Formats: sequence, C-alpha cells, structure tokens
Amino acid sequence: MISRWWYYLTSIPTLLLNIRHPIRTVAIFLGLPVRLPAEIHLRNGYRFRVRSAMDIWIIKEICLDRDYERHSVPIEDGWTVVDIGAGLGDFYAYAARHNPRGRIYACEPFPGSYDLLIENMRLNGIENVRALPIAVDGCRETMALDVESGEPVRYSVAEEREPDATRALDVRCTTLDRLLDEHGIERCDYLKIDCEGSEYNILMQAAPGTLDRVRHLCIEYHEGVTSCSGDDLVRFLQAQGFDVKQYPSPVHRHLGLISASRK
Repeated sequence: MISRWWYYLTSIPTLLLNIRHPIRTVAIFLGLPVRLPAEIHLRNGYRFRVRSAMDIWIIKEICLDRDYERHSVPIEDGWTVVDIGAGLGDFYAYAARHNPRGRIYACEPFPGSYDLLIENMRLNGIENVRALPIAVDGCRETMALDVESGEPVRYSVAEEREPDATRALDVRCTTLDRLLDEHGIERCDYLKIDCEGSEYNILMQAAPGTLDRVRHLCIEYHEGVTSCSGDDLVRFLQAQGFDVKQYPSPVHRHLGLISASRK
C-alpha cells in the first residue's frame, strides 16, 4: 500500500514538470470540461493526442519514466522492433526516436486507437513505423475484444460472450510467426507486448522456431485474465533459452513486466 501511494505521489511532479500546459493536464485528470481528444506536448519533444487521463498516464510511464528501457535493454539504432498492442503509439514513438534507421511494426486492432496511432505518427514526424490494424494471438484469424471497460487501453480478449453481446468487437487476428513471415522479419531485435492477457497465447502457442528469431522481449503480463500467470511465462521463456527477469508492478498486484534476452 505504501509503495502504491508513494508511486502516485512521485508521479505528480513528473507530470507537471515534463508536460507543457499542465493546467490542461490537471483538468483532464480531474474530469473537468476539456475538448477531447486533446493534444499534449512533452518537454522532451514528444507530442500526442490523448482521449483520457489513462492515455496521459501511459505516456508518462513509457516516455518519461522510460519503463521499458529501465526494465529491459536500450533500443539500438538499426534494430527491427515489433510492438504488439501499440495503443496510441507511445512506445513506438519512443522506439523510433532511438532507432531512426531501423524498422518498427506497430500492431493495434482497436479502430479508435489505431486512428490515434496514425495521428501521433504524424505529430511526431515518424516515418519508419509500419502501422498494422491487427491483433496478435495464438492461433485465431479473428478475435473478440471485450470493450465493456470503456477504456481502450484496457480492452482484452472476450473469451466467452453472448451471441447478442454488445460489449465485444470482432477484429482481424494473426499469429506471431505469420506476422514475422508476412513482413519478412528474419530477426526481431526487440519484441514489446502489452495486450491485456493475450501475451500467454502469443508466446506459448507460437510455432516451433518462432522465438528463436527474437533477441529481446519486454512484456507486460496480466494475471487473472487467463489461467496462466507471470511465473508461468517466466518458466516458459527460460525453457526457450532466454535470460529472464520479472518486475511486479508497484501499484497493481496482477500486473508486471517481464524482460527476456537471448543467452
């Protein structure tokens, strides 16, 4: 509990000192009338259109706290990067800045987030990202996203739903091996996954040899969505020949990051 409140308290100055127009940011967090989507400018040069306080919070974690870099490896120029669950484009914007001569593939199945991703590519002048309006999973060609939460960054797979359910959205889906094959990716230098529980299917059901093509991974794991846990994923990746580290979230017990690199 103490670590949670400490995390939130220390995040306040990070937001106020590193985002231009902090009054607008505070208004969004307080739920005051603000025309959304709104454009925010970070003092380090990034620009994003956002829909909610949650979008801003994610940008803080990726572009200001640099969560993936701190818990994984720095992205090097010339790398091929695959971003599964690209959301509004926070991670690929970070990756593109550090990897201007590399290739980045950003997968985002939810139409609203995909449109925002394209807009944020334009705002940041990014040209080496290929955006793909597609989900990635273990074996399906289509999947249903559970959109009941109303918060796009939290949409997850609807494993079971009523035939007339309105809380699910059908989207096109591929597998990790097909994604790499279709785009001629012989070697993926960095694979980032944040897809609300699908990480287990993506990795554990990948075709034989697929993960041999991946050098580094950083995954946000979600517990309670499937029968698998972060510990299960750690053991699986270790068996695939990776050095693995696990970082539980200081705020949410069911979340955390897993970093893995080839030995």
